[in-house]
Amino acid sequence: MSAGRGGRLARAAGSWWAALRIARREARRARGRTALVLAMIALPVLVLSFTAVSWRMSELTPVERADRQLGAADAELSWVTRTPLAQSTWAETWRTDPDDGPSAGPVTAGQVAALLPAGSRVVPLRRWVSFDALVGERVDDTLTGRAVDLTDPLGRGLVRFHSGRAPAGPDEIVVSPAALRRLDARLGGTVTSGDGARSWRVVGVAEYPDDLGPVVTLHPSEGRMEAEPGTSWLVDLPGDPDEELFRRLNAHGVVVHARVPAPASDSVTFAPYGRSAMDVEGMSVSVLVGGLGLLEVVLLVGPAFAVGVRRRRRDLALVAVAGGDDAHLRRIVLADGVVLGAVGAALGVALGVAAAFAGRSLVEQHLFGARFGAYRCWPEALAAIAAVAVLAGVLAALAPAWTAARQDVVAGLAGRRTPPAHRRRWLTVGAVLAAAGAAVAAFGAARTAPAVILAGLVLGELGLVFATPTLVGLLARLGRSLPLAPRIALRDASRNRSSTAPAISAVMAAVAGSVAIGVYLASDDARSATMYLPALPATTVLVTGSDGETLPDLPGVSEAARAHLGVRTVAPLAEPRCGTATDLCVVSPVLPAERVCPWTPGDRLTPEQQRRARADARCAEPEDHLGRYFHVLVDDGTALPALTGAAPADVAAATAVLRAGGAVVTDPRYVRDGRVDVRVTRAGQARPDPRAVTTVAGYPLPTALGAERLLLSPAAAGRLGLNVHPLGWAIAADGVPDEDRQDRFVAAVRPLHAQVEIDRGTQGDAGRPLLLLLAAAAGVITLGAAAIATGLAAAEGRADLSTLAAVGAGPGLRRLLSLCQSGVIAVLGSALGIVAGLGSASIILTALNRRYAALWPVTEPYPVVVPWTTLGVLVVVPLVAMLGAGFFTRSRLPVERRLD
Repeated sequence: MSAGRGGRLARAAGSWWAALRIARREARRARGRTALVLAMIALPVLVLSFTAVSWRMSELTPVERADRQLGAADAELSWVTRTPLAQSTWAETWRTDPDDGPSAGPVTAGQVAALLPAGSRVVPLRRWVSFDALVGERVDDTLTGRAVDLTDPLGRGLVRFHSGRAPAGPDEIVVSPAALRRLDARLGGTVTSGDGARSWRVVGVAEYPDDLGPVVTLHPSEGRMEAEPGTSWLVDLPGDPDEELFRRLNAHGVVVHARVPAPASDSVTFAPYGRSAMDVEGMSVSVLVGGLGLLEVVLLVGPAFAVGVRRRRRDLALVAVAGGDDAHLRRIVLADGVVLGAVGAALGVALGVAAAFAGRSLVEQHLFGARFGAYRCWPEALAAIAAVAVLAGVLAALAPAWTAARQDVVAGLAGRRTPPAHRRRWLTVGAVLAAAGAAVAAFGAARTAPAVILAGLVLGELGLVFATPTLVGLLARLGRSLPLAPRIALRDASRNRSSTAPAISAVMAAVAGSVAIGVYLASDDARSATMYLPALPATTVLVTGSDGETLPDLPGVSEAARAHLGVRTVAPLAEPRCGTATDLCVVSPVLPAERVCPWTPGDRLTPEQQRRARADARCAEPEDHLGRYFHVLVDDGTALPALTGAAPADVAAATAVLRAGGAVVTDPRYVRDGRVDVRVTRAGQARPDPRAVTTVAGYPLPTALGAERLLLSPAAAGRLGLNVHPLGWAIAADGVPDEDRQDRFVAAVRPLHAQVEIDRGTQGDAGRPLLLLLAAAAGVITLGAAAIATGLAAAEGRADLSTLAAVGAGPGLRRLLSLCQSGVIAVLGSALGIVAGLGSASIILTALNRRYAALWPVTEPYPVVVPWTTLGVLVVVPLVAMLGAGFFTRSRLPVERRLD
């Protein structure tokens, strides 16, 4: 290194050291502004650190996973096939050769023990058992059932008991705390099965570390566990499993999950568990989202640094007079960003780690649903978060640093403000970036590339940020005809654009993102509602046997329907069968050859072929190579109204065809000249037999339902060689039953061993909570940005307030001025954000629809739906910000006396 270069580096290091000392002194002097900046930097760091540490603790090591899965056992065996297999190191996956080897079927404890060393002991375990229970008047079938002997040390090691004891017989259960709340039960209380046939006594409360949800543990004598194919086996071995034991068990089709790794397979190579190829798309989206968050922090923190520079303009001028050049002035201001960014990062990381450790149990219970591993941090992620926080501080101080380097030294020594001239080129740059962002977002939507869409939105947002100062200046010119308070507020916003524009941009960015996502979610919900077709009419309820063989008792079904649904009719249901229940066959109508589309959706079609398919009327409702699925029933017209919900005239015509020995099909394309071809395909046939097609009289009965049905008359079923088997009952209710009546009916027929089919419709407001959450987040940012900018403007405009007091202004003027200053930030930022969000969403949805319009099969387009709830919240928030600024501002005007 040359002497000249070494000297320059030494001078630069000395300059930075002095700048950092000045920044530390200034932070101690302006404690209010320092606390504000630290809070804005530390808060996102706290959230990110909390998330990173919680995620790190949730990732279990192989030893922790083994302890959780095995408890006190040495291994868990799963007999999955009767052919040899190869398993991965920790039994996450396995393979057989051939891949479709026969299932292991029922396995007994003796068969498992025969493969193990002498002195071994096995305990059966079923990790999922069907379980439902009566809770009040409804049946809850959302609980998870497990079956294991918790009195055995091997089984007891799987759970952590809170209270009580293990079940000693089939009439006792242990429940998790979540299941105890869900069942509204207590220790020592009774739980009744959904069909009311039996009950259990709750003898213990225990949790499984891998599932903190509602779990019920049954005694293994509750069912024939050894006859169930899903049973695994906890094993107590006389020693650690060796390579020879792994090989022997794998050769018999047994997967071994042990505390020691399995030996590597000679024929199969498995990818390391938990590692996959880098997801470039996901990484790109994560980086862009992080960039948006960084930009939001910079925009919120930037005004504080800008005000700090204006209040220190005399100090900076003295540095210039003492020989400091532009670089020294920039370093002094940038050092503020370094110091506050570093302190905010350290504070946020420390609080985030502490919060993750302190709130660990709540996060386990309510977010992850499983217990974490050991207490540990994620040093690499925390270091990256801290570095980004320091970068945010430096970027927030960057624009004020350039402003400080360009200020007039004489004006700074005199204490005069000389705001720099705002060049119109920034408006041009902003417009170009906004247009480029819209084009990139549209291109990404056309290619269905989320990262490209997000990149376009980032570019558009940056363009609006560059254009905001010019827009503020143009708006200030309109204030000449306004009353005093709003005129002063607009003038100050124009003069102090370095602090006002970032605050407006922060509000705009938050609101634009909230509105854009809200429009997409609302449009997606509307599209889903349009595409949704119910399987049954809203007034129809189907009741069938739970085992497919036993017919539910008609008097019991009718009585429950009258009590809870208000019955109009109860019609019998029947299905065609080829013989006994084990003789499988498929009955389906045959589409006439001239109406078959030449292409299927699974084909790789060229753009020209897709254009031809869209123009071909035969391809309006495409079918895959397996054909369309039809629900086939046998009916003489009795159940037809309940199943189809058709008009009375259509029902009468269709019933006449059925009673004449024909068939009714809900897809009109299958009926030609009043005839329909019906094929019976029996199990084992490699391809359909043309001779198995029978032509019967047909009637087309189109419906507005999503389920296609083929209704055969008893005579048509006989011509096809099919038997008629009773299936259940179709109930037409007197009106649409609400969810409470449906639940009570289900609970009433459950003791009859009945299975109930009800179409509950689509959840139209599924995205409403997320919309409100987005609006709330944007509202918080709007309130915060408005409060910060208003407070900084009040501190900066103290001299103007003194002048107003000197010329006789009333005390209420200060409140009104603060209200108007807050309104400039909140109203302008929200208005720009709403326009930008609606425009971005419209561009993206239009590009998506144009792309879908060129594809086949034809996809339902996205409608542009305005989320009025979100917009309503975002319109109210600026009013709240203005009222808050007016309410919390002191009305007394300051009167300062200048001493000469």
